[in-house]
Amino acid sequence: MPLFLVEKPFTLYILTKLRDANTDQITFRKNMVRLGRILGYEICNNLDFRIIEVTTPLGAKAVGVDIYDIDNIVIINVLRAATPLVEGLLKAFPAARQGVIAASRKEIVGREVPKEMEIDIFYKKIPKIRKDIDNVIIADPMIATASTMLNVIAEINNFQPKNIYIASVIGSEYGVKRILDKYPDVNIFTVSIDPELNNLGYILPGLGDAGDRAFG
Repeated sequence: MPLFLVEKPFTLYILTKLRDANTDQITFRKNMVRLGRILGYEICNNLDFRIIEVTTPLGAKAVGVDIYDIDNIVIINVLRAATPLVEGLLKAFPAARQGVIAASRKEIVGREVPKEMEIDIFYKKIPKIRKDIDNVIIADPMIATASTMLNVIAEINNFQPKNIYIASVIGSEYGVKRILDKYPDVNIFTVSIDPELNNLGYILPGLGDAGDRAFG
């Protein structure tokens, strides 16, 4: 199952800071950047590589690793909440090309938010994605109902990339299952899987609205 839980003590320490309602805006945003970098390194460990030989400054031969796919990365920023996460990912993938997708969900007034929400992708700017060569990382800190993510994956699938990775901080059990049921080859990297969604479609215990908390 292509689900990678990055739940080492340090990532859980950062997540705890993000969950805390007392964490201020600047600290929240900085910790989101830190998790982006960590998730980027974890994704690096799953890219294709080859064994090579290099010559050291002392003239000796050494066997090493070349992660050649590290230069074949496209990062898609799901606006606006993912921006700090993308800042961290770029520290792991400085040569990555970047794209943005802006989506909004249909507002529901006076009743519980359904788990399959109507999503409107109202802006997208995606760089060239080379078929079967480029690896696409879709960054979105929260996977709640997964309605937005499923729409974004459908957009990216049109380009037939080599692999699709999702970089998130928290996913709901329901949302992650929806993604993997429809796209079993998508790789999801997240720090926590939370059990519930409330009647507004927010993850519980979650961390609130990541965009509002990062940008005030």
